[in-house]
Amino acid sequence: MPAHRFAFRFDPPFRVPLALLGIRPQTCDVLLDDAELVIRFGRWRLRTGRANVVDARRGGPYRWWRAVGPHLSLADRGVTFGTGTAAGVCLRFGTPVPALAPGRWLRHPAATVTVTDPDALLAALHGIPVDRPGPA
Repeated sequence: MPAHRFAFRFDPPFRVPLALLGIRPQTCDVLLDDAELVIRFGRWRLRTGRANVVDARRGGPYRWWRAVGPHLSLADRGVTFGTGTAAGVCLRFGTPVPALAPGRWLRHPAATVTVTDPDALLAALHGIPVDRPGPA
């Protein structure tokens, strides 16, 4: 499978506050290839083997205070990397992974990302070819 890059969807009201944290369109994306999944979100990174992604589901709409910015869920220790409220993808991992804090003491069993095209990310995760228009 070729590598795919999925951009985050930035809702206009959140652009400036997120930019103050270093979270901008050029510093955020989801990269997926045959071997691994990498989420870049400003200064935060989540990296795991593709085989560690055991489930992926579309979610949203979200409440802004739960979805915008880097968040830790106190309910399940999942991490949210959010830039908008309309829709996203929740990824579940077989083995929890680090993302919000360096080191091994905080690991996340799931991650939610608010990418521009949740359906394309889901299709790529399930091995369905992703057709995207080429450059104009």
